[in-house]
Amino acid sequence: MKSPTLIAGNWKMNGLQASISELDLLLGSAALAGVEMLLCPPATLLAGFAGRARGSHVKIGAQDCHWAQGGAHTGDISADMLADAGASHIIVGHSERRADHGESDSLVRCKAEAVARAGCIAILCVGETLAERDSGQTLDVISRQLEGSVPGDAAPQGLVIAYEPVWAIGTGRTPTTDQVAAAHAAIAGRMGAGFRILYGGSVKPSNAADLLAVPHVDGALVGGASLKAADFLAIAGAAA
Repeated sequence: MKSPTLIAGNWKMNGLQASISELDLLLGSAALAGVEMLLCPPATLLAGFAGRARGSHVKIGAQDCHWAQGGAHTGDISADMLADAGASHIIVGHSERRADHGESDSLVRCKAEAVARAGCIAILCVGETLAERDSGQTLDVISRQLEGSVPGDAAPQGLVIAYEPVWAIGTGRTPTTDQVAAAHAAIAGRMGAGFRILYGGSVKPSNAADLLAVPHVDGALVGGASLKAADFLAIAGAAA
């Protein structure tokens, strides 16, 4: 049986308490057959959002976690804490974490393992920079990131892969459908059957249907367009 198409919204460092009105609009929408909706607000909003969404067709996730279960890590949040706050999914290895915080593949792997221990689903991000794309290294970069980041005992029910070409994130640029197809086929071949693979990088209502129609694209990781419920619902509608 085919898994539902996952439409995940990553709010990044955006959103205040008043932003719960956007969640309310999502909660007021009808559930879409074959579509799973997930919203990942900043940690300050997670518990409130999760409480509001409990029992609904919208799941709430987190954007990052620490690899340790607890301890002397000032300012960090463990996967167990996020699960306790109501997170069902946790994003790890996003390119902005890799670039801004120097996160290595091995650290991302430790975080993915922590997510599994907490009983959540990891959304593990991979993708190439523009320089790597232009030099023909895309598939090598993806392969290396998967090799170093994916836990050895990963199973489809506990791990989702998100392909996000770094040069397309927040830029308004998207790869061609052929480029997306090549990357997703390579990931599917590396991961094996059953793992869902999301596409992320300037996904918006105007291009969602084309991107979601590409083979091995099992959903989308949406950035800026997830901040407004109307845009996010339009993308989810394209998946349905």
